[in-house]
Amino acid sequence: MAQAYRADHIGSLLRPSEVKEARASFKAGGISREQLVEAENEAILNAIGRQKQIGLDILSDGEFRRSSFQNDLSESVEGYVESEKPSVVRIWQGPGGRPREQGTNLVVGGKLKQHRRLTAEQTAFLNSHAAGPFKMTVPSPNQFPTISYQPGVTDRFYPTRSDLLWDIVDIIKAEIKALVEDGVAYIQMDAPRYSYYVDPQWRRHLQDLGEDPDRLFEEALTADNACLDGASGVGVTSALHICRGNNQSKWYAQGGYEPIAEKLLNTLTADRFLLEYDTERAGTFEPLRFIPDDKMVVLGLVSSKDPTLESQDVLLRRIDEAARYVPLERLALSPQCGFASTEAGNLLTEEEQWRKLELVADTARKVWG
Repeated sequence: MAQAYRADHIGSLLRPSEVKEARASFKAGGISREQLVEAENEAILNAIGRQKQIGLDILSDGEFRRSSFQNDLSESVEGYVESEKPSVVRIWQGPGGRPREQGTNLVVGGKLKQHRRLTAEQTAFLNSHAAGPFKMTVPSPNQFPTISYQPGVTDRFYPTRSDLLWDIVDIIKAEIKALVEDGVAYIQMDAPRYSYYVDPQWRRHLQDLGEDPDRLFEEALTADNACLDGASGVGVTSALHICRGNNQSKWYAQGGYEPIAEKLLNTLTADRFLLEYDTERAGTFEPLRFIPDDKMVVLGLVSSKDPTLESQDVLLRRIDEAARYVPLERLALSPQCGFASTEAGNLLTEEEQWRKLELVADTARKVWG
């Protein structure tokens, strides 16, 4: 049976300087793999202790062993290659100057062949040291057909993006099944790609690729369910997180949930939906009226991008507003996204991050006891 977990968070935390330095030194050949793991272990134990002290309901390793929230996939398979040009270029907007173009040159250039599990090392350490329920996050398979597919490279092995998607579904589905067998209490799928279907700019982009956004949305639901079904009815809490981009405090999409809410909330088998709601880019709470009676909504009201600490009175008022559409007992609270979806992290300090998580936990106690 799914747990309520009123004080939630997305999973990633700002990497301590010791972890960043150790990872850089390892890449440069300055320290061994064992020394890197030792630095990560120490940082994870400190982060777990801080989360328990704050009173968060669910723990995380901060994703300290990852270079980004989704790179476990590419690092666990053969078949990725470096391309001469980016597969897709996003316009990232937000602090730090003018909108910035950024793409990825890491694309699929061969049949994918898995050589290790995505999260086995991460899960084993938490099983031994978390001393409380913890979450493990995996990327939605829908992340990859857009960012990892390059015509002229990928189509020699996967004629269509759908062909690539369903190979990746098999990998993520198997990982979720393994996490269930590992006894992980909370499995979260991160799926920012759903923001494409609410943003007119990104819908046009998909059309420019020769794709039908509505067909892709339907296929995305089917693909995610194929993965999530492995966590249904087995005493594990399953969740799906949606944001509009989160990279060094920047974002790439905007638009409320209304165009996709009814079908998404009623089709996906996740127990809870962690939804970005920290700015006007996410629209109103009204689309939450479609949430089924057996599912929860985690309101992402606290920004992981902006160092300014939110007003608790404002948070309480916004929770009351959301409760007009979803009964209070089926709501929870979290930041809108992780603090470090990529290793670089968002533009705030570790202490500012912890104060925000303290605010989440304290507000949750005031609302739900």
